[in-house]
Amino acid sequence: MTRVFITGTAGFIGYHLADLLLREGHTVLGLDGMTDYYDLRLKQRRHQMLSQNPGFVGVEAMLEDVETLDRVTDEFRPEVIVHLAAQAGVRYSLENPRAYIDANVVGTFNVMEVARRHAVKHLLMASTSSVYGAETDMPYRETQKADTQMTIYAATKKAGEAMGHSYAHLWNMPTTMFRFFTVYGPWGRPDMALFKFVDAILDDRPIDVYNHGEMHRDFTYISDLVRGIRLLIDAAPERPENPDQIAEYDSLSPVAPYRVVNIGNSQTVRLLDFIEAIEEALGKKATRNMMEMQKGDVPATWADATLLQELTGYRPQTDVREGIKHFVAWFRDYYGK
Repeated sequence: MTRVFITGTAGFIGYHLADLLLREGHTVLGLDGMTDYYDLRLKQRRHQMLSQNPGFVGVEAMLEDVETLDRVTDEFRPEVIVHLAAQAGVRYSLENPRAYIDANVVGTFNVMEVARRHAVKHLLMASTSSVYGAETDMPYRETQKADTQMTIYAATKKAGEAMGHSYAHLWNMPTTMFRFFTVYGPWGRPDMALFKFVDAILDDRPIDVYNHGEMHRDFTYISDLVRGIRLLIDAAPERPENPDQIAEYDSLSPVAPYRVVNIGNSQTVRLLDFIEAIEEALGKKATRNMMEMQKGDVPATWADATLLQELTGYRPQTDVREGIKHFVAWFRDYYGK
């Protein structure tokens, strides 16, 4: 069994990944800053559930706290690191950009230093589909240029990719960056559209529908996402001996054991269809407040998941209507609505 250090274990994705690894029998050190970006009770409950497994050790600390980060990882001696902790949210980055620099740039650097000192077998770090920015050539492929980020959130995530490549090259550290596409499901974040829509509809409040609903997203169900991450842990990249033989679809660096991988459903869903699926699951219609496109938003995202499938034999496939039903069932149970 493997000692895995996961950052962001009180978060949506980190909780689900830690739970999966613990159920497989691995030992997990989880670190989370417990920031109040959203309801702390949700984060605390996730950590409480993980703490019921004797294989889990949870630490509350910020990534910027180098002394604590070094102390707990030196005691744990991680073999694999999965860095998921971040200041998330495209819209919040317009209000508080400094939080993104602190967590997503400085914090990521600190995690990379831990990985270097412990010479981990594999460092895996979360990026986002937002790094594709103004790109209109879809579905998005990892080999595309991604130089037109449209928010500070996306820019900090792209910076993390660049820093990861430099460390992979300098220290021969196997590194995989994964780009997530609109993740949703039980225990999800309250700032995400699905959570906000369900909460508002059940409370008879109107929902804000940006760009008059003419938005498309590649929605990825949480269990599909963490299954993809779990399989990628065992697919550590190697520095290529002959860069000319790298497959056309492969983002493997010609000079480092480094790769970028999309994890998405490979389907694009219209926002209005997404809302209809929520209404169907709730048995209740929404009052829609049609709005213009918000600053920094993109009209569409769509993942090409060929590389993920080639590396792992796996491709996310949960239908969005099925995934929404699971979320609604959890939401009603958790909040008693």
